[in-house]
Amino acid sequence: MNTTAIPKFPVQSSDTLSKALTKNLVVLLLGFSVTCMNASFIQVFSKEQILYLNPRYILFIHLILNDMIQVMLSIILFLTSYNYHKTSFSICSIIVLFTHFTTENTPLNVGCMAIECYIAVCLPLRHSWICTTKKTLILIGLIWMTSTSSVLPDLFVTLATQPLDFFHHARVCRKKNIFPSPILTKKSTIIHSVFLVIVWFTIFYTYFRIMFTARAASKDSKKARNTIILHGFQVLLCMTTYVAPQLVEVGQRLFLLSQNDSLFAYYIVMHILPRSLSPIIYGVRDETFRKYLKKYMLCKCSFTKNNL
Repeated sequence: MNTTAIPKFPVQSSDTLSKALTKNLVVLLLGFSVTCMNASFIQVFSKEQILYLNPRYILFIHLILNDMIQVMLSIILFLTSYNYHKTSFSICSIIVLFTHFTTENTPLNVGCMAIECYIAVCLPLRHSWICTTKKTLILIGLIWMTSTSSVLPDLFVTLATQPLDFFHHARVCRKKNIFPSPILTKKSTIIHSVFLVIVWFTIFYTYFRIMFTARAASKDSKKARNTIILHGFQVLLCMTTYVAPQLVEVGQRLFLLSQNDSLFAYYIVMHILPRSLSPIIYGVRDETFRKYLKKYMLCKCSFTKNNL
């Protein structure tokens, strides 16, 4: 979640025309698939009162919405970086900023979901008082305020320190080109490392508290523990941005890929596919949400058949 949070795409691709078309088509198809799947979950959520009044599902849908925005913006970044040499500062800075907002929101949202799960299992009598719809919406607002306050200063520092002609030139749409100060890079690394440490501590704490509570009460909370493990897996995917150069190098050596192909594979595996896992590991696994999702899919299929 540092400066490598947005993958470094080749500026002027040396790929053949057929390979370039294939890569662009794969990205667009995967992005379209993830967006359609997430849109289905959002539609189910918006139609069922039992879902949109439940803090757990509110946090889940916020994660889905955040992932949708992140996927769309990262696809725009991929297409502009891969197909065009330079982009204007104003357009690129907006895309980069919002991409980083949503990238940082993911582990924070996952940490909040782990806390909600802990309260539900370990403090069931207080759950309805602590986890209310209003408090959950305030929490989501705090998540956005946190991510904004950590990224937005980069723009202000750049506006204050760079000469006027810096903002009039088009450039390669990467964060280091839009916000070039090395101090900002160090600042981002420190802040995001602190975020991840806090989230990891939250996940470990909630997991062991749930495990000990279940043993003390002689009850099975295997599902809750598995959910916390999945939270940890989600954060682990976020941390892969710290080792992006090493992963690209592994792709080049192990699979004999070119740098362009390694960057493309890294982008697909680490940025697109994880966003398609959230609906499955948090939505389909949940019995309540799965029931309404089936109902929605059956109604949609019936409506389609009647119109044929």
